[in-house]
Parts: sequence; C-alpha cells; structure tokens
Amino acid sequence: MSKITGFMTYAREGAGERPIPERVRDWQPLHLHLPDERLQTQAARCMDCGIPFCHKGQLLNGMTSGCPLNNLIPEWNDLIYRGLWRQAYDRLHKTNNFPEFTGLVCPAPCEAACTLGITDPAVTIKNIEYAIIERAFDEGWVEPPAPARRTGKRVAIIGSGPAGLACAEQLNTVGHAVTVFERADRPGGLLMYGIPNMKLDKRLVERRIDVLRAGGIAFKTGVTVGVDVPADELRRDFDAIVLCTGATRPRDLAAPGRELGGIHFAMDFLGPNTRSLLDSDHADGRYLSAAGRDVIVIGGGDTGTDCVATALRHGCRSLVQFEILAQPPDERAPDNPWPQWPKVYKLDYGQAEAAAVFGGDPRTYSVQTVELLGDANGCLRGLRTVDVAWVSNGDGRQSPQPVPGSEREWPAQMVILALGFLGPEGELPAALGVAQDGRSNLAAPYGRFETNAPGVFAAGDARRGQSLVVWAIHEGRAAAREVDRWLMGETNLP
Repeated sequence: MSKITGFMTYAREGAGERPIPERVRDWQPLHLHLPDERLQTQAARCMDCGIPFCHKGQLLNGMTSGCPLNNLIPEWNDLIYRGLWRQAYDRLHKTNNFPEFTGLVCPAPCEAACTLGITDPAVTIKNIEYAIIERAFDEGWVEPPAPARRTGKRVAIIGSGPAGLACAEQLNTVGHAVTVFERADRPGGLLMYGIPNMKLDKRLVERRIDVLRAGGIAFKTGVTVGVDVPADELRRDFDAIVLCTGATRPRDLAAPGRELGGIHFAMDFLGPNTRSLLDSDHADGRYLSAAGRDVIVIGGGDTGTDCVATALRHGCRSLVQFEILAQPPDERAPDNPWPQWPKVYKLDYGQAEAAAVFGGDPRTYSVQTVELLGDANGCLRGLRTVDVAWVSNGDGRQSPQPVPGSEREWPAQMVILALGFLGPEGELPAALGVAQDGRSNLAAPYGRFETNAPGVFAAGDARRGQSLVVWAIHEGRAAAREVDRWLMGETNLP
C-alpha cells in the first residue's frame, strides 16, 4: 500500500483552476495540474482500505457510488506514490479506455465513495488519474489498438460518443473491422459538441480519435444512418450493429409563450458554439450569442452549468439559473449517508464564475416557470415564475406546489432550456426494427445488450437513459464483449 500514515500526515490538495477573471475571457482549459512530486504525496493519502468502495460502481438510492469502470484505484495510487508511472498506466488502461475524459469531466463518484471521505476530504483520485494518462501520452506509452490478426467480421457502430468509442476500441483489439458512423462533422459526439472547450479541450478528443484511427478504426462523419446510409444497406454490409446514439431528445418546457423567439435548447446553444470556435474562433458568427442579453438558464444539472459558463464568456448582461428543486443542505442529510453520492450544496465551475462576475450564485431554487413573455415582434422579453414548496404526497414522494403570492417577473432576451433528455431519437431504431421501452430507451437487457433485432446491440445513454460519461464507457466496453461473443461464439474481452 501507499504510505501507511499518509492519510493522517497529508492534507488533500486539489489541482485547482485558473483564476476566474482570466479564464472567463477565453475558451482555454480551466483546469490546472499538480507537479509529479505533489501528486505522489496525494497518492500517499490512499489508505488501501480493507474494503475499498471507490472502485465498485453501483447505484445507491438512485445515484452512482464508486467507479462504474471498476478502476483499480488503490493499486495505481500505490504505484504513483512509489514513482512507478508506467505500471500505474498499465493498471489504469486495463479498465478505462479514456482516462483523459473521465479525469476531467466525470463528477468522481469514486471520490464520493472513498473510505477516507467518512471523516476527511477524499483522495484526489481524478487528478491522479488524469496525470497518469497525460504522462502516458508524453512518454509514448499510448499505442493504437491494433490487433495481431483480423477476424473477417465487420461491425458498424452508430454514434461516436464515449460509449461508441469505447465499444469500437474493444472490438478492434480482438480483430473485428470497425466502422464508426457520426452525423456531425467531427467525431466525438457528446465529448466534442456537448461539453464546452474550457471543460474538455477538444485537442484531447482529437488526439484520442487519432490513436483509434491509427489502430485501424474507420470513422465516417457527416453521415446520418437511416438517411445517407439506409438501414437495409447497413444490415447487408455489416455482421453486427451497435447503436450508441445517445439520449438526444431534449425535454421541453410546457409553458405559454414557448413559441417566442429567443428560447433555445441547451445543445442548440452549446454545440454550434464549439463548432464555431473550432472552425473560426467564432469569426463566422454561426452560433447563438448571449452577448449583451439578460440570460436565464432553466435547469440545474451539468449541462445547465455549461450553459452558464458559455453565456458568461459571450458577455451576457445578466445571468440567472432556475432550479425547481430546493437548495441542498451544506452537509449530508441523515438520509444521505456515505457512500451515497453527497447531495450537498456546492458551486460548480460555472456558478463560481457567475458569482465572481455578478456578485452571487446565479441559481434560484424552488422556482417554476409559468409563462414566457413576448414583445410586439414575437420575441422574448421576460418570463413569469412562481415559487414552489415540496409537499409530501403521502406515498414517500414529494411534488412541487405553487406558493400563493410568490409570482415574479424576470427580464430575459434569451432562455436556455437545460431540462435533461428524454431518450434516443426514434427513426433509426424503427428502421432497424428495434423495440423501445416505456421510457423510449432502446430495449436491450443489461448484461446482454442485444436488442430484439438479431445482431443489433445498444449501449450508453441510448440504452440506459441520460447518464454519466463513465457509465457510457462502461456500457460500450460491456456491449463490445457481447458483440464479440455473438460473432465468435466466445469472448476474451474484459
């Protein structure tokens, strides 16, 4: 194990972020990184506890606890403490195809489940994970997933997000010819156009795509399967198909005035912004700008945070974020014990930036939009809200009830809807004859991942619903194992 008394000797030291006044003026990565010797000190805090919860991904009370990839966290923490970086990378790569992504954008359920977190700040697992993979790239340890031989089997993967990329890499390593179809102009899916550049540098995504291409994986971008490539042609040309299309149908806002101009879904705001940044450094103007506007973001999750941070960088005039839920407590509630994900109040990067620019947390809790207000030209000028109280239904659940006399009006020329996602789009599943469940997700049992259509598999958000990048990688790997078994009759994939 690492230093036996490390968790008592050393305090947690995070890598930190660039100063807010500096970073809100650009789109460069916000994360800073500790030098190797200080990372080794942080790795020494790992207790190598008798029952490590950090690497056992499971759902507790509906929330992820521990790493769904079952990363060998105590092992590579010990190796880093001892300065054995190459061996640490070998351990990390056994379970995680893309540590550079999870090391930056994963909310770190591993840290939330760290045994040290019962009494002290958890081990900085994410920082160490990211440092390992960056060292591996710098040293040339990251090699293309080229197989020793080819099987003659062809697999089509629809969607190049984290699930699709993980599935592609795994299948390619055992010799199947893999083609990844992506309807956007660049591969990466959510990683490319769903997460802003300051949170996940697109050079990291492109670097990984280059590695996969060098291993023999083919990428076809700008191709909408079911339109540009008919479903029957896909079946004819490939031995197996894996649907990793994500849960891309946004949840809408049912309120009077929804038809007004100036109301946008989050992905219509975030995606074109990144594309324009990469294409022209925003010179082409082909994105929705929040410059000089009163902006309201409706929705309090990670996507809402990204919208807040993006609107700030555009130079919005004011910024508010609505959350229908009540403000979380500062400390764990009695019904939210470790190792559950801690439902506590915190400032994420976007809210911290807004607080620095405008003087306070932009979030308003327990508020519901009741009407969107327009001007004579049909453009948004504001909205009306009501406060809500969460009242027990008598069955263990609560529902929001309007508080009389709490109506308010807010100025807004731009509203961004970050209300989550309802499931995958249905045209391609229908064309392939794939059934969808009651939540509209692709019906493919966990553990098998095969749909009702023979040879058609599903993984990631398209199968499980909106979730974390780390779960998408987990599902892509697991689905690859079942595809290999279906094609070959057996599998050695992990």
